[in-house]
Amino acid sequence: MLVIVGYVVVLGAIFGGYALAGGHLGGLWQPLELLMIGGGALGAFFVGNNMTAIKATFKSIPALFKGAKYNKETYMELMALMYELLGKVRKEGMMSIEGDVENPHESAIFAKYPKILNDHHVVEFITDYLRIMVSGNLNAMEIENLMDVEIETHHHEALVPSHVIAKLGDGMPAFGIVAAVMGVVHTMESVGIPPAELGILIAHALVGTFLGILLAYGFVGPLAGLLEQKADEEGKIYQATKVVLLANLNGYAPAMAVEFGRKVLNSTDRPGFAELEEHVKQKR
Repeated sequence: MLVIVGYVVVLGAIFGGYALAGGHLGGLWQPLELLMIGGGALGAFFVGNNMTAIKATFKSIPALFKGAKYNKETYMELMALMYELLGKVRKEGMMSIEGDVENPHESAIFAKYPKILNDHHVVEFITDYLRIMVSGNLNAMEIENLMDVEIETHHHEALVPSHVIAKLGDGMPAFGIVAAVMGVVHTMESVGIPPAELGILIAHALVGTFLGILLAYGFVGPLAGLLEQKADEEGKIYQATKVVLLANLNGYAPAMAVEFGRKVLNSTDRPGFAELEEHVKQKR
């Protein structure tokens, strides 16, 4: 929603200011300039990226118009789930959660937390490391190193659309110049026509530069920054899960391990101590 609001503000400020200065908005409507800039940028997009990056970029576009993927309610479910799983381990031993880990979609514990269960990547992260803990073959330091590598890989993949769109935006002013040069070439070919008509052709050529810069810094560039923010936000759930599991491996009780995980969360999404405690009690 904020993306649309921002676009409206950009268009209103730029074109509104131009109109108030006495400019004619009709002169800015140059579909052929848009074709050259947009088509050139799109072609370069396909040339400069592999299919994985292209698919990831298109897949990320709908998320730009939605709110944060994870919010306080999601994190509260995560902490309650981790508390219940680790509590079962503490009471009945590591082997007691083997069934929950191997078949989370058939687990009575996971079923209580649909926000987590419906996120394939988060469930996979939790169950993979619980499975490693059940096997008992790695110590806490080795598991932490493995988690760090996986989280870094996940974050790198999540940032791919941001980098792709940033490069696309960086190239648009250049394509605007290309469109302007093509307009100048057309103008030079038309030498001999009345000066008024030559002026119109030159104005049309300059619109190409204007559109390239406007699209780059007013529309495409900001999307790259937003995607980067979303990638950073989505990585927080893996960091919180990591801290909870490592705290448990180091001998802390489930309640304290969950508290460690709560402290990792951003202040805007972090539930209060009493709030989380009450939520955990309700879910048990």
